[in-house]
Amino acid sequence: MKNRGKLISLALGIFVLLFPIMARAEFSAVIKSTNKGKVFQSRIFVGKDRTRMTSDEGIIITRMDQNVVWILMPKEKMYMEQAFDPTKAVATQEKVEGEIERKLVGHEMIDDRSTDKYKVVFIRNNKKEIMFQWMTNGIDVPVKMAAGDNSWIVEYKDIRPGKQANSLFEVPYGYQKVAAGMPSMKDMFKGIAK
Repeated sequence: MKNRGKLISLALGIFVLLFPIMARAEFSAVIKSTNKGKVFQSRIFVGKDRTRMTSDEGIIITRMDQNVVWILMPKEKMYMEQAFDPTKAVATQEKVEGEIERKLVGHEMIDDRSTDKYKVVFIRNNKKEIMFQWMTNGIDVPVKMAAGDNSWIVEYKDIRPGKQANSLFEVPYGYQKVAAGMPSMKDMFKGIAK
């Protein structure tokens, strides 16, 4: 259960990075994230106001329309519920929360896609931070994001734009709700920021 908590925190950290994009695009993709040398891969499905992140460890469904996050454990046919407050995450806007500067720094090919690479400077916890985003025409999702020091990298593979089935964003029939000692969303986001 301890490893599952770490993976859930990492997945939610990825969600924080994606949140500004999700309001604009519906798509599915494979996400490969590297955080301090550890690699985490999952599949994400994004609807207008909802997401589903699936990995070997479990499934996280976020329903912004209901301000709730469901953490599903398919092997046990159980799920946990956590309140989601979008005002405590990242605003649903195109730029990064706290962004103070964005500069085109070059062009690169990523997975046979021509991308524009941007350096983004933003303020988080009263500290100036740098990240890079690789954007491509025709897709409203960055194909890659990375910390300025490469301590984390998030890559989007096999991006498939299009409407996602509503059934992806519901707790499956037969799952039992459990009340476990889950950390608050604020605590999980704080753990990712470190």
